[in-house]
Amino acid sequence: MRRTMTATPESGTEEGETRRPLRTEFAFELPRGYVDGSGTTHTSGVMRLATARDELIPLRDDRVRENAAYLTVVLLARVVTRIGSVTDVHTGVIESLFASDLAFLQDMYRRVNSEGHTRAGVTCPECAHSFDVDLSGGRLGES
Repeated sequence: MRRTMTATPESGTEEGETRRPLRTEFAFELPRGYVDGSGTTHTSGVMRLATARDELIPLRDDRVRENAAYLTVVLLARVVTRIGSVTDVHTGVIESLFASDLAFLQDMYRRVNSEGHTRAGVTCPECAHSFDVDLSGGRLGES
């Protein structure tokens, strides 16, 4: 049996399938939070999908050329659009994050840009039931 692909821009899917809209922004809750200059802690934020430009431009940054580990800081500063009420997310903001928050954002970046979502499969250690968890965070009881 041969399946044909529809090539119309409207669908872009195989025959009989419906296409979900492309999700380009992902909300998150930082484990600890960004503490700004006035002492306010900001925990919720938004990360957008990275573009090819987002991954290429940091490679020309002198700080990245001197220290390859700094690539993470520059890249996250480009794709994190908001942390709490802070909308000017720059390298100084990312540098000021706690290590656990930086690790959280690195993992989230990898998930949304390679897998397209923030879900992870987990297994309950008590009953061995498998289910998905949204790693982007949220308050207890939210999804």
